[in-house]
Order: sequence, then C-alpha cells, then structure tokens
Amino acid sequence: MSSIHELKPLFKALVMSRGLRSRRVLTGLGLVCLLPLSAQVMAEDVSVDIPAQSLPQALQAFGQQTNQQVIYNAGDMAGLKSNRVSGKMSPQAALAELLKGTGVRYSVEGNTLMLLRGSATGSLELGATTVKAQELAATTEGSKSYTSNAVTIGKGTHTLKEIPQSVTVMTRKQMDDQNLVNLKDAVNQTTGIVGLQGVGQGMILSSRGFQIDDWQYDGVPIPRNTYSLGNWATQDLIFFDRLEIMRGASGLLQGTGSPGGAVNLVRKRGQNAPTVTLTGKAGSWDHYGLQLDAGGPLNQAGNIRGRIVVDEDQSNSFVDHAWSKTHSLYGALDVDLSEDTTLGFAVSQSNGESRGNIRGLPRYADGRMPDVSRSTYTGARWNRSEIDVTTLYADLEHRFNEDWAFKVGAVHMSEDNQAKNQRVQRGGGLLPDGSGVQYADFLTDFQSTKVGLDMNLTGKFEALSMAQEVMLGGNYSQLETDDRYARTFNNTSDSIFDIDNDRPDISYDSLIAAGGLGVLSKYDIRQKGVYGTWRVKPVDDLTLVLGSRVSWYDYSYKAKNETSAGITPYSGTTGTETGVVTPYAGIIYDLSREWAVYASYTDVFQPQTNRDANGSVLKPIVGTNYEVGLKGELMDGRVNTSLAIFRYDHENRAINDGGSGCGGSGCSVASGKVRSQGIDAEISGEVIDNLQLFAGYTYNTTKYLEDPDNEGSIFSTWTPKHMLRVWGNYQFTGDWSRVSTGLGFTTQSHTMVYDYDREIPGYTVWNARVGYQLTPEIALAVNANNLFDKTYITSAYNQINGNNNFGDPRNLMFSVTYKPQF
Repeated sequence: MSSIHELKPLFKALVMSRGLRSRRVLTGLGLVCLLPLSAQVMAEDVSVDIPAQSLPQALQAFGQQTNQQVIYNAGDMAGLKSNRVSGKMSPQAALAELLKGTGVRYSVEGNTLMLLRGSATGSLELGATTVKAQELAATTEGSKSYTSNAVTIGKGTHTLKEIPQSVTVMTRKQMDDQNLVNLKDAVNQTTGIVGLQGVGQGMILSSRGFQIDDWQYDGVPIPRNTYSLGNWATQDLIFFDRLEIMRGASGLLQGTGSPGGAVNLVRKRGQNAPTVTLTGKAGSWDHYGLQLDAGGPLNQAGNIRGRIVVDEDQSNSFVDHAWSKTHSLYGALDVDLSEDTTLGFAVSQSNGESRGNIRGLPRYADGRMPDVSRSTYTGARWNRSEIDVTTLYADLEHRFNEDWAFKVGAVHMSEDNQAKNQRVQRGGGLLPDGSGVQYADFLTDFQSTKVGLDMNLTGKFEALSMAQEVMLGGNYSQLETDDRYARTFNNTSDSIFDIDNDRPDISYDSLIAAGGLGVLSKYDIRQKGVYGTWRVKPVDDLTLVLGSRVSWYDYSYKAKNETSAGITPYSGTTGTETGVVTPYAGIIYDLSREWAVYASYTDVFQPQTNRDANGSVLKPIVGTNYEVGLKGELMDGRVNTSLAIFRYDHENRAINDGGSGCGGSGCSVASGKVRSQGIDAEISGEVIDNLQLFAGYTYNTTKYLEDPDNEGSIFSTWTPKHMLRVWGNYQFTGDWSRVSTGLGFTTQSHTMVYDYDREIPGYTVWNARVGYQLTPEIALAVNANNLFDKTYITSAYNQINGNNNFGDPRNLMFSVTYKPQF
C-alpha cells in the first residue's frame, strides 16, 4: 500500500488539473474542502444525526459531528444529495451510509480521508471503497426539511424538477411542526387541495375542482371514496413518512384517476439505526394523546429492520356532546434478502369511535346562516360512529444494478363503517323564525374490501449517444362492498334554536317499522391496466417524456329496497370499458443547473353509470389536461420552487334529458362540458439559514361550458378561486438555540352554496407554534390554532338543507417528546 506522502501528490495533481484551490473550510462550489480528521478515531463509534440534504452540507455536518478531516472537491459534489444518517456507529460506517447512491468514492490513508466522484481518474483506487449507486433518497424522516430531493409518486424516483407536472411533498418535519395528524387537515395546509367534510364522518379530497377518489399507498392505487360509503373515508398520518401530491390528470398512473390529481401516502419503515420516540399531548376540549414510535435493526447485520407505532387519542369537541376516540397500531418489517433485494411487510389498524355532528346546520331559504353558537349540536345523544380499518402492505424491490430495478407492491384494506345518526335538515331552507326543522334518522352498516397491486420495471441506459430511461408496469384494483342503510324523515315544529337531542334511539328494524326505507347494495368495481413511459435526452439540457396506458374497467352496482311492505328484488347497473388508451407527453428544458421549464399533456377518461332513454350506459367522460411551468431546485437542493399554468377541459358529462324515464328521475345524455384552469405557485425548504418555509398559492376557476341548466355558472362550488397556504418554522441559534418558533396562515376567497346562488365568505386563519429543547432527549412544544379565533364556515358540499359546519375555534395543543440517545 502506498504511503500517504505518495497519495497526497496524486490528489493535489488531480485538484490542480481541475483548476481549483484548497481551503480549510466549506465555502461553496468549485473548492476543495478540508475538515478535521483523526485516523485513530476513524473506527471508534460516535453519535451522528445528519439529515438528508445537499452533499456539501452533509459533509460539513459529518466533519463537525465526527471530528474528522475530509478532503474533497466541492465542485464534484455540487448537485448531489446525501442520505440521512442517525445513530451510534463508526465514522466510516456513517460516511458509507451518507454516500449511498451518490457514486462518490472515498479513501482512508494515514490521517487523511479523501473523496472523489466515481467517474474521476483512478488515482484513488488504492484502498478505496465504492458505494453502489441506488435511487435518490426520498425518505423525509429526520431530514428536518420542508422539502424533499426526490419523490416516488410517478414510479421510480425522480427529483421534483424532473416531473413535468405540479408536485408537492409534505414532509414528516412539516407534519410534526404543524401537528397534522389526519389527511384532511394536512391537505388543507398544502397547495391547491381542498379537504372537504363529507356527508358522513369522513372526507372528500378535491384538486382543481375534481374529487380524488383513488388514493395511493406506496404507489399502489385503491378506491377510497365510492359514494356508497357516504364519504366516511378517514386516514391517520402517523403511519406515514410523507405525503406526495400530484396536481393535474393522473390517468397514466391510475387509469380512471381523477383529472384533479393523485395522492400518495408513503409509509414509515425501520431505519438503519435504533430510534424511539415517545410523545404525549394535551389540549383544548379535553384532548389527550399518547404515541410510541420505535424501530431500527433487529439483528447485528442490520439486514432486518422493524418499526412499530402505537397511538391513542381522545377528545371532546367545541360542539356540544360531540367526542372522538381513536386507537391505532402499525407494525412494519423490511428484510434485505441480499444486497440487491429488499422485501417489506406491514400491517396497520385504526379503530375510531365518535359522536359526530353529522350534516351540520341547514340555512334559511334565502341562503343565510342561522345566528347560532358554534357549539350547537344538531344530533341526538345516541349518535354513534365506528370506523375500523385494517390494511396489509407488502412490497418487493430488486435492483439488478445501478440503473435497473423491479418493484412490486400490494395493498389489502378491510373497512367497516357502522353509524346511527340524527341529522337536522330543512328542504328549501329554514323558515324566517328558524322553525320547521326536519329530523332525519340514518343507520348505516358499510363493509368493503379493497385490493391493489402494482408492479413496474425502471431502467436507465445510453443509446444513440443519448441518455434514456424507461418504465414499464401494470396495476390492478378491486373494490367490493356489502352495504346496508335505513332512513326516515320526521317533520316537526322544532326550531333550529331548540334542537331535541333526546329523541328515542333507533335501530334498523325500528326505522323500517316506522315507514322508513332500507337499502341493501353491493359494488364490484375492477380496473386493470398496463402503462409505460420513455424519457430521452436528445441533448444535455432537454428531456422528452412520452407515455401511455391501456385500461380495462368493469363496474357493477346492484341494490334492493326494504320497507314495511317487503323487499324488492336486486336491480342495478353494469358497465365495461375495454382497451381505453390514455396518452401522456412532457418536455423539460434545463435553463441552468437550478432552473427548468416544462410542458405536459395527458388525456383523461372517467366511466359513467348514467343511462340514456334507450337504457344504454353513457360513454365515458373524456378530457384533455395541459400544463406549462417553471421549476427551480435552489441552494444545493435545500429549496424547491414551482410556477404552473394549467387548463383541463372535459366533455360527455351526463346531464338530465328533461324526461321522466329511467325510474322517474329522468334519463341522461352525454353532452355536458366543463373547464378548470388556473395558476399554481409554490416554494418549500430552507429559504434562509434555519428557516424552513412552505408557501403555496392557487388561482382556480371552474365553469360549465355546456349544460342546459348551469351553462356559465361555477362547476365546483367548494373550490375557492384564490387559496394561499403559508407556514414557516425558525430554529434560533446561539444563546437561543433551544428555541424554535412557527407561524403561518391559510386564506381563501369565497365559495358557493351548492343549490343556491349565495356566497360562503372566505376567511383567513392564523396558526402558531413555540418549541423548546429542554434536554437533548426531551422537547416541549405548544401549537395554537386559529390564533385570532376567526368564526367561519368550512368548505364542504354546502347546501340549503344542511352540511354547513363551523371551523374550529381557537385551540391549544401542548406536547412533550422524548427521544433517547443511543
């Protein structure tokens, strides 16, 4: 082995050949950087906690935390991203983990540690360690960042700048800072998405004016919002590392996907070092919570990793008599079958019980809200909802080499929703004195099974002197339901100002005996498809993306009614679409290392179940989605920015033909046209030292272009024309280094009452946070929501006869987090 005195001149020659000079500290690109090193401690274990970030920043943190001297060419490292490293290990093991996927080589000789890009000259072959290139690190846990250097929503792993559509990542750091624990609250803090209160206890996700009904779990799409469920879909976020959102048509990934976008929930996995986090919470309205999150290697080799999350949460409400309890459990296991193959399993279970204020408040006949307290409860004391969701996850990834990988993932979800509710409504609106309310008694028993499977092959290669990348895949999903509900409507002279919360309890049999209607229904919806994309760089700064999907879709719905007179036979609707082609095209041009412009186009199709006067199912809705934009990856990847202009047009939408056929409700014709268009703008990441910021603005209009009753009017009444969401968190330094503060707001313009031409006023709500690191293991925080106690009505399927809900008044949440150091 050559001596260090022989090796140093080689390194110096290499440095000088690149026209660079040496420095003792990290100062920027184009410099050789020296950090302190002691060869004696290179093998001694040290505690490190280095988030995923730009590689020059990570190397600076490595040098500081391990007291090592590192020599490298900062120009070589520019644009590269590190992996997160956390735990107690040798500096050499920490460095190896840090450099995974970068192609950077390192050599230890004497008292010097030297780094070079893998493509450099062989001068450092002596004693060098080569780390096999892997995918960009997309995990956000521990990154302490509000942005990510990569996402997986488009299959494979790409930077945000490489995707020619609007994409947002909500990281684990942002979710924790804002205390966002469910999906509806989270999307209402991000760009362009509206999380709506459904007609049940659950939610509806909407983007660019259209519902997102299929949600992805680790890239596997399954249906979560079929109307039979009454919008009861809920989703805790404690199982997930990050939330990835793509705005714009997602048909390439999901077939009949929403023209508004796609949501991908990426789950937590066992980490390379032991981690334990214990969190306790206490807040307004007797809100208490306790969570354990632990994981790490399960054997000495570290090729088996586990994770467990246990969460208990209970709370009363600002609404009288309302409460909720949730019990959640998650376990995950990842096994490296070999250096190149990883198998993962997980199971999650959420059991939620609540007494909710279903359907909220009705309005007066002229569209005004009644002057009642925000604490007004319109249900009965026996209102009850139980939502149990059990989900199984499995995936296998095999990396053939640095450029080619195969992945298959599967999701199986069982969902059981049972509820009984008193709802207050008034067809045509309340009378001027608030009287004439109608009590609607509902009992529901919904059970569903959802299955999803997705597999894809991704690869990079060079052909005809052009860098190219291909992705080929296929997926399958199925929804089966077995549902039952019963309802009665009971007229009364009661007033909205004096609701009877103590009416007699209900059961399915009692509602039928009282003259109510019972409905037993079954859905069976199956979808499969094959898809592929081809990315090619005809010149260095230009990337072309071409893709297509072929989809097959089968739909079956049948129902039978039960009354006191008996049960009718099953009747229903079926539909099939075969070999539907969904093309996709995109172009990305790199203006510089930081900035790129892009444009994309895709088709959309959505099957319909409406029938025409001849009894035939209407042909699918078809649409075209266009988007052009500018993206920036700034400050060595610490900040991502985007600006997009979009338009989506669709036609064949079902409209009533004006007749009285098709069961008396009128048949349909496929002649409706709708347009959604607007602007998105976003910035996320560490915009200045120690300030993490997320800010997203959306301008969006939706309009009926052709419709006999609604032409020219707003299509999506719950979509504000203007939405701005901002949140920042600043970590103090120096004498105040234990303190961090957060501040942000959401603001939106007015929306509309669905069945009445009346505006629902817009609003601005401020939130804040203060954190204090009491010890290295214990952190304290308090979050204040609706800081100025704004009274407002939330966006929903707001109607004259109900579903108008107040937003949460001012409330506080205190938390204590304990993370032992290993």
